Amino acid sequence: MGLEEIVPSIFLIAVLILVLPAFLKSNSKLKRFLKNLAIWAIIVLAVVIASHLILK
Repeated sequence: MGLEEIVPSIFLIAVLILVLPAFLKSNSKLKRFLKNLAIWAIIVLAVVIASHLILK
């Protein structure tokens, strides 16, 4: 695993650490939480795919 794979992973983990507390606080209901979690999963997946295609 090269540096070009480690740096984006660290960036995504750092963003998750910064966003997670406010995300959990604002999503107290399970239905809203799951909906927002799905949206975030799509966003993260798109960023990972885009970074993989660009850095490849």
